[in-house]
Amino acid sequence: MIVSPLSVLKLVLIVLAALVLQVSGLTQMTVLGGNADLVPLVVAAIAFLAGSVPGAVTGFATGLLLDLALGQTVGAASLVLTTVGYAVGSYREVRDPAHALAPIAYAAAATAGYGFGLAAVSFMLGIEASVSVLVLRETILTILLNMLLALPVFWLLRRVLGGSLLADPIARGRHQRTRATGPLGLRGLEVGR
Repeated sequence: MIVSPLSVLKLVLIVLAALVLQVSGLTQMTVLGGNADLVPLVVAAIAFLAGSVPGAVTGFATGLLLDLALGQTVGAASLVLTTVGYAVGSYREVRDPAHALAPIAYAAAATAGYGFGLAAVSFMLGIEASVSVLVLRETILTILLNMLLALPVFWLLRRVLGGSLLADPIARGRHQRTRATGPLGLRGLEVGR
């Protein structure tokens, strides 16, 4: 990601919009007993498009603002979202996906990591929370709903961040990643002279 004042402003506005939508609207809308969680989806999209360091920074800031907005234990969501942002970004940097459906898998992994990670951190910190089969069912429904929202959210964020990205992982196809080599693939080695 090209760091400039405009790209930082875009990230701040994206995070604030996601938090406002999540806190004010999406928590009240239930589908089949579960609700979509826009926060890990946006952090995963930014990490997928911009890389591991912008993903971790965005995850930390988003988690901190979420904890402050909801009055939760400060730092729990920050810790988990920082890890989710860094993990998604670093995995994308290593694997370099070019498939158009890759955001669905990244959204599912990020949402599962956020849900189960937040539960583990809450348990370790001794935060009072209810544990039952219904929580597991709601987490699975949240993962499925975020998988449905993944393509539109990733597409929208790719459009918004378009000029700030070094390389768009989805727009680049598999045929563009190959390098020109010699007749036997030994270019530059000068074998047989």
